[in-house]
Amino acid sequence: MPSFISWLADPTHWNGPDGVPTRVVEHLQISGSAVLVALLIGLPLGLWIGHTGRGATAAINVANIGRAIPSYALIGMILPISLSIGSQLYWLSVVPVFVAMTALAIPPILVGAYAGLREVDRDLIEAARGMGFRERQILVAIEIPLAAPVIVGGIRTATLQVIATATIGAIISGGGLGRYIFDGLLLPDIPRVEAGAVLIAALAIGVDTVLAGVQRLITPRPPRNPARTPEPPEVPREPPPAGTRRLVRATGG
Repeated sequence: MPSFISWLADPTHWNGPDGVPTRVVEHLQISGSAVLVALLIGLPLGLWIGHTGRGATAAINVANIGRAIPSYALIGMILPISLSIGSQLYWLSVVPVFVAMTALAIPPILVGAYAGLREVDRDLIEAARGMGFRERQILVAIEIPLAAPVIVGGIRTATLQVIATATIGAIISGGGLGRYIFDGLLLPDIPRVEAGAVLIAALAIGVDTVLAGVQRLITPRPPRNPARTPEPPEVPREPPPAGTRRLVRATGG
């Protein structure tokens, strides 16, 4: 039996402040709050850029630069600022990780919203404008429903990145499942490290499965049995006049 299974099977690892349920809730709180704030920032900005087409190049370039910055380096940059604000454990362990995870989640959400709206057929938008739709009505009634699968895909990517990367928050005394990996390396306790890695992977797979189901539900599908166009009825052919038949026989036709 692998060592991490024995570690997970131990009932003592499922109770108390260091128990698996507590660490899972902490990990979800860190990841969920960061993704939520990133949605409040990146989604409206991506929808506005995708609808108007203004500032698209600058926004995409900034998002790509944000992706290139390592999250651990960003935590290290924010940590001195947090210490200058307050020396409490909250400022030390929560704020740097939260800011870094939010910055990590904004680019895929913004790019997903922008790409989804730009893929909407322009003819539909022009037709809606010709019918008197306002810009907000076009965005809400046409663009967002058609772009929803791509938008959810961006949210899905951001969520998985945050869940996986939030593990490094344990380095600065943060909570979550990363504590098992970091504490296991310090003890050392290899089964604890392996169990932490398995729990993080299982959490990421579970959340991704839920988001994939949501994405599948909102993706429009063609009907399974499309209605067939009825064939026109056969028109009965009238026999030729009697004189025509006699003419054909006489000519040997």
